Order: sequence, then C-alpha cells, then structure tokens
Amino acid sequence: MKPTILSLLTDRHRKTVFRDEVWEQINAMYTVTCASSDQAAESALADASAVLTGWGTSFVFTPARLRSAKNLRIIAHTAGSVKPFFPDHDARELLLRREIIVFSGVEGMAANVAEAAVGLLILAMRRWPELSNAFPGDPRIGLVDDGDCIPRNGRFLRGATIGLVGLSTVARKIIPLLKAFDCRILAYDPFVSAQDASRLGVQLIELDELFRRCDAVSLHAPALPATRHMIGATQLRLLRDGATLVNTARGMLLDHDALYDECRTGRISVALDVTDPEPLPAGSPLLGLPNVYVLPHVAGLGHAGLFQIGDDAFEALNLALSGDLVPGAVPLQRWESIA
Repeated sequence: MKPTILSLLTDRHRKTVFRDEVWEQINAMYTVTCASSDQAAESALADASAVLTGWGTSFVFTPARLRSAKNLRIIAHTAGSVKPFFPDHDARELLLRREIIVFSGVEGMAANVAEAAVGLLILAMRRWPELSNAFPGDPRIGLVDDGDCIPRNGRFLRGATIGLVGLSTVARKIIPLLKAFDCRILAYDPFVSAQDASRLGVQLIELDELFRRCDAVSLHAPALPATRHMIGATQLRLLRDGATLVNTARGMLLDHDALYDECRTGRISVALDVTDPEPLPAGSPLLGLPNVYVLPHVAGLGHAGLFQIGDDAFEALNLALSGDLVPGAVPLQRWESIA
C-alpha cells in the first residue's frame, strides 16, 4: 500500500515550486490527498505519512492534531520559515519526541535571495537608479568634475569590504559570489564560532565595528525578538560616506525612522527588498528619497530556486519515508535561534 501524502498546497503554489514531471512522480509513488480547508485537513491527517505545506497554507499543527496523526513521518514546507505552523511549545516537543521531521525549502529560496542581494549591492553601490532617473537631463551627474571618470561614491563591488549581518543560509551562498569579486568579507553572528567563520572564509567582528569598517553591509539575520531594530541610528551613523546598506532578510531588523534620518543626508545608498511595515504606506518619506531603492519583497523569486524547493521537497519525502536522514531538516531543538 502506498504511503499517503496530505497536500495543503494551493494550486498556484504547487505549480510554482513543482515541475510537472516531479509532481507526476510524486503522484505515481504516493497516494496524494488534497485538502482545501482546515476541517478536511484534520480529517485526512489521521492517515497521512507526510504533509506538504507552502505559501498560502493556513493550517496550524496543534498538539491535538499531531497526536491524531499516528503515521506522520515528515512535514515538508515548500517555502522558507516554518514557525507559523508550530506556535505551540507542546507541539514542537511532540515533534521532537516522535522524531517527526520538519523540512524547509530554504536552500532553494536562499539561492535566489543570494543572487538578488549581490545584484542589489552592485546596483546600490553604483547608484544606478539615481543616475538613470537623472539622465538625460543631467547626463554628468555621476561624475565628480568634467572629464573625471570616478563615480561620486568611488567604490564598486570589486575589491570592496563587505559586511554580512548574520551567517544564515543565504549569507553562506553569498560568500562564494562575493569572493568572485575579490571582496574582503566581515561578519557578525553571535551564534557562529570563529572556527566556523574561518572555514567559510570570513572574519567575525562586533556589529558596530562591522558598520565602521565596511564599504557595504548586507543583512541576513533572523526575525527574533532580540533582533528587532538591531540596526539603528548608532550603526547607521558609523557607515562611511558613500557606503551601501542592503536588506533582503526582514524589515524589522532596521529602525526605519533612524534609516530615514540617515538617508536624507544623501551620503549612503540603501536597497530594501523588505520593509517594516510591508509594504510601506504610500506616504512613507523613505519612498521619496532618490538614494533609497525599495522592492516589493521579490528577492526569493526565480524559477531555478523555486523549482529547487520542489526537487528538494521530493527528495526529503523519499528519504523520510524510507527511514533515512533528510538534508534540510529544521533543527527544532534550536527553535529560538532559527528564522
């Protein structure tokens, strides 16, 4: 008898992360049951060996629901953070006690976000949006003096000192991309040892020192109570003139009032894929600044990374239901420090 997989995916999300041929293989190997309501999901959960969740899944795994799932081996989340699905401490303890695997598709998404972050570093360090908006009315706005070919900020990505706040999965994918540009990489992450950082090829330093020494800083810390507004007026003032700040992590890491006060001087450039609140209200003063570039939380999008999520989830299902270890399993014992 085939194991049963309960799919809580919206049709749109399923097509976004699973290539047609992969979804066909899943249906050939397993009995797939789809549930479009919490009531239907509760009923189907009792027989399920695995559950697929994703963007648009509202189902929460309470202790009672998990206790009813006698055959459950894996919950495979085909997106990033799994925290909304397990808000109850007793539910998380039950997962650990029964050795139910929770998988996250963060690796695939991280590949897309890493590419986007490096792209935003290039765009913001070169201040291309400002130059584009000024051209052709002021075609020489990027030059210091007539005949001078040095851009106003004087620093591009190649050879720059880049600071990473948080050595997350995304940050670890950015490191080799930055090394291709001969960048020196500094990092702040209180959960990572100096030995681990050295193996990654980066130097760990304190947060304020990172902002003081870097030409550009990219944020990759998780959204935790302790990280709310971890970047404020103190850190922003430490950035050198012409420096760049990129945030593709979570908007709550940045104090946006302090960010506006610093950005309105024009001395730094900032690229935000995430904001707080999200989206920014139409009247937000940040939106009126030429050196602040705001995107609608799209860094994680892209076929390659999204289809990798589906491929990885398929592999995770096969491994878990065969009793093997699953790469990408969420370390539930470190719940307080995961994104």
